[in-house]
Amino acid sequence: MTQDAWLDKAKEIREGEEFDIVKLEQYLKDQLSDFQGPLVVEQFPSGYSNLTYLLRDNDKQWVLRRPPRGAKKIKKGHDMGREYRILSRLKDVYPKVPTPIIYCEDEDVLGAEFYIMERVEGIILRHKAPKGLALPPERMRSLSELLVDTMVDLHGIDIHASGLDDIGKPEGYIERQVKGWTERYKASQTDEIPEMERVAKWLAENMPEEQAPSIIHNDYKFDNIVFDPSLERSIAVLDWEMATIGDPLMDLGTTLGYWVTNNDPDEWKMLPFGASLLPGNLSRNELVARYAEKSGRDVSNILFYYANALFKIAVVLQQIYFRYKQGDTKDERFANFVMGVYMLSQIASTAIDKDRIEPLA
Repeated sequence: MTQDAWLDKAKEIREGEEFDIVKLEQYLKDQLSDFQGPLVVEQFPSGYSNLTYLLRDNDKQWVLRRPPRGAKKIKKGHDMGREYRILSRLKDVYPKVPTPIIYCEDEDVLGAEFYIMERVEGIILRHKAPKGLALPPERMRSLSELLVDTMVDLHGIDIHASGLDDIGKPEGYIERQVKGWTERYKASQTDEIPEMERVAKWLAENMPEEQAPSIIHNDYKFDNIVFDPSLERSIAVLDWEMATIGDPLMDLGTTLGYWVTNNDPDEWKMLPFGASLLPGNLSRNELVARYAEKSGRDVSNILFYYANALFKIAVVLQQIYFRYKQGDTKDERFANFVMGVYMLSQIASTAIDKDRIEPLA
């Protein structure tokens, strides 16, 4: 099997997530001097937040991102203009981002704002590895090390020299995050989940002193990283919707929040974070140790960042489930997302009780 077979592929557009292709084609003819048509549109089937489409014009390809339907009911998030501006600035100082091309705020074109960027072709490790791709333990160890090292490089960007220091307010960032995600949970809550209430209270009472700020991605995980087809290097970091300036350990915590391993209870392995389950991956403790070694940062309060990330991911799932319950999406993947909220809050509660991030079984 050739390496091309392992590249991330787009598929037919999901029901309820279509748009007027004729309108978009006319818009592209007006905006891009080399656009010829006809336009072919497919959708990348993975991902749970913003909708991502592949656009093809003969031999040219782009990626379009737009908010999901019903996004306006949830305060903040899904800001395409902000994501486009962050990519535009990052591109000058960090090569591992797609080049942004067009931002459109005219909702008459697609029914929502959107932006278009270059397509970066490579391998993305999602819940299931690409069919036929061999990922022996030694390969997975090197890929998980690459994941950490790419994060360290990102956190090493000089935010002042790059002009990125105005995309967020680092002072009080942790407090705002805890308060903000708690409010988002309450705004989208559908079930009474005692563990969510308990974790929110613990986070509010155990906030650590903030570390020197850096740019942070805020959703840093395997399926937002594009690897070269050789799997020897990372070539792009995707999905900058929540990027800001703040405590870099918030990024590390997010990665840990998605890092379910074979040493965890079997029921936790049902969460769709599958790449970390493959043999050879760093453990959570090893991941933290490598980050500390490469970055030189203090990781002694990692439990807070881990519990915070689990809570945040649970809220994201809750928001998606809320949209499903409201009828704003027909994507049946979301029908049981509330079970993920129960499970993630249980994991956070267990980590708090055991005063560690691993082992938790």
